[in-house]
This record gives sequence, C-alpha cells and structure tokens, in this order.
Amino acid sequence: ICKGNLKMLSGMCKRIIVVLVTGFLAWAYQASHPPPPKVCGTPDGALTTGPRVQLRDGRYLAYKEHGVPKEMAKYKIVSVHGFGSSGHDASIAVPEVLEGLGVHLVSFDRPGYGESDPDPKRTTKSIALDIEDLANQLELGSKFYVIGFSMGGQVVWGCLKFIPHRSDICGSHRLLGATLVAPVVNYWWPGFPANLSTEAYYEQYPQDQWALRVAHYTPWLTYWWNTQKWFPGSSVISGTAKFSRQDLEIISKFAGSEQQKEYATQQGEFESLHRDMMVGFGSWEFDPMDLKNPFPDNAGLVHLWHGDEDGLVPVTLQRYIARKLPWIKYTEIPGGGHLFAHADGMGKAILEALLVGKQFTLDN
Repeated sequence: ICKGNLKMLSGMCKRIIVVLVTGFLAWAYQASHPPPPKVCGTPDGALTTGPRVQLRDGRYLAYKEHGVPKEMAKYKIVSVHGFGSSGHDASIAVPEVLEGLGVHLVSFDRPGYGESDPDPKRTTKSIALDIEDLANQLELGSKFYVIGFSMGGQVVWGCLKFIPHRSDICGSHRLLGATLVAPVVNYWWPGFPANLSTEAYYEQYPQDQWALRVAHYTPWLTYWWNTQKWFPGSSVISGTAKFSRQDLEIISKFAGSEQQKEYATQQGEFESLHRDMMVGFGSWEFDPMDLKNPFPDNAGLVHLWHGDEDGLVPVTLQRYIARKLPWIKYTEIPGGGHLFAHADGMGKAILEALLVGKQFTLDN
C-alpha cells in the first residue's frame, strides 16, 4: 500500500511540475512577446489625419511641413524628434524664425510613432535611409540639412554615416550640414574609454541602468522589463526622469503634452518607445567615434549642442566626443538641461549657427 501511495504521489508531483513548467513557459513567452501594434489605417488602429509618403519597402511615414514653401526656401531641413515624441514636436519650428531665415522644415513621425508605420527591422541605418527617402519623395532637392533632438540627435549619427555622397554633384555630400541637440549616447560604443563610459553610466538612476542593460544584452525582454510591476522600469517612460530645474520650468509651460504623448504612442509602446531603446542602446553597425569629417572641404558643418546640467545624458561623454572628433562644432549651454532647446531663443540660435554660421553667445 505504501509503495502504491508513493508511486501515486510521485506521479502527481511529476504532473504538477509539468503543469508549473508549462505555465511558466507560457508566461515567459507572453511576457517577451508584446501585443501587435495598432497600425494606423487598420481596423484596430487610429485614423490617419495628416499627409504620409510611402517608402521604398512599402511602409508609410507621416510628416508635417513648416516655414516657407519649399519652392521659395533658401534652406531645407529635416527635423528628427526625440524619445516619446512625434513630428508635431519640432521645438525649433518657430514660424517667424523660419520665415525670417527662409527655411522650409519637414518634421516626421519616426517609425512606430504617431501615424508612421512600425518597422520591426529598424536599425540605425534604416532610419537614416528613411530620412533620405522622405527628402527624395518630398522633392527637397539634391541637398538638405538634418537636425535631431535627444534620441533624434542620436539618429543624426546614422545620417552622417549612411546618407551617401552624390557622384552626380561632384562627389559632395548629400547633406549640407547637421546638428545634434542633446543627443542620446550609447554607453557601449567601443570608442568611449571604458572608465569614462562606466562612470557616466552610473550617473543614471539605478532603474535606468537596469533598463538599458536589458535593452542592450537581452533586447527580447525589453517589453517585459518596462511593463512588469516587480521592479521599476525606465524612468523616462514612467515620467520620473532626472530633469534639471530648467527642464522642470520648461515642462511646466508645455500645453497639451499628455495629448502629444498619447498621439506619439498610439500604435503601442513597443514599436515606439521599446524599440527606440533596443536600437539606440543595442549593438550598432558602426562606431560614431570612427567617423571621418563628412565636410573636409568646409562645405558644411556638424554642430553638437548640450547642456551642462543634463540629467539624462551625461555632459562628460559629449565633451569627449568633441575632443575625439574636432571637426564637430561643440556648444555647451551653462545651466542647460536636457530640454534647453525649448527655452526662449534657443531654436533661433541653433538654426542661425547651422545655416548662417552665427556664433552663439549667452546674450543671443
């Protein structure tokens, strides 16, 4: 009888273990597989409300035009938005400034944001080619400028690497110039000294250190990590980021920011926010520290702007970049936080430096 009971108990334990393991695997699969995006224009997605272009692979990219008509413009710029934002947030697109300088500016929703189709194969190279494709389809001409803010500034590195030279215009670069505003850095770029990147990495909140580790080492868990309730995920996603005093003052002036955030992530946070993290902090196809001057003949300039009180992107890494790549025109804003570009007059100063070479001073 005892042997029979033990055999029955053993069989029951095995069945319980099988059930638990199966349940865990099912949970793990569900946790690591986010729900499909609610693509705009489909039955489950929002309606499209603005113009879009169809890209080389069939995806649609939503865009918005600002400033003077392109036929009358002296300068044509493609603006790249940051993390959790959209093409509606073009901080430098002050109408009177654009009109005064003769600028036609195009902002757009990056893939997965707003009304732009997701790109599950997104890389630093693909988004750069999306930008060139957008410029071609909107007939911005043989040359144009790019400006990127925050995660959009990080995208500009890809533009400098992958938007090609044009043999049909004497081998000159397709870009006329580029500006990176408070660009996000990838702590795993090989060109950073290990001690410097490690020190900068640990300036972040512990929860952000973990969120970026997950995005870099186990990107397939990025969705789970930022949606589970056991440990805090990204502070930027949760709205508790390390903002400076200037940042908080600027945020308090924003109107309708919640509506903008809802629009930006309306197709789902995975193909917008989470994929941004996976691409931005993953393994890149190149190291920006290896880039050569794209304008050796001084036909254009690359600008990098950063605030010395930026709590999201350590200024020490931007200073290193400026020393490592001396062909970059580096401007550091005393007292500037991550959102300094939204401060009064800064959009104009950034544009004037890029387009007409005006030197920035605090009196600007």
